[in-house]
Amino acid sequence: MTEITYRKHSSGPVRPYSASATANEIVWACGQIPAAADGSIPSDLGDQVRAAFANLEATLTDAGSSLSHIVKMTVFLADLDEFDSYNEAYLDCFGTRTLPPRTTVEVSRFRGDKRIEIDAVAVVADESDG
Repeated sequence: MTEITYRKHSSGPVRPYSASATANEIVWACGQIPAAADGSIPSDLGDQVRAAFANLEATLTDAGSSLSHIVKMTVFLADLDEFDSYNEAYLDCFGTRTLPPRTTVEVSRFRGDKRIEIDAVAVVADESDG
């Protein structure tokens, strides 16, 4: 039988869902928003992208993975007219890593001032990956 491990959020308010789930060395990270631990949201889209990636990286690290081990991403944007700004910050977040497949879609609305949400599927890092 496959064991599924659910991880709670390591910071912030209690939420009615898990931060991630792992089964068969695959990690599913919930949608990550650009909120800091204190709940603040940057106004600039580039800063929101970087904050969402920082939250995603923390979630993946808690699950034994990393940004380098992402196999698929889905990105939700409030406005596809901001795609170029988003893409520039996205590339900054990955640096020289190989870029995973991704889907980017526009959504009609987010709660509050959020303009982006990112979820990902990754594999657990092999101990030899360092």
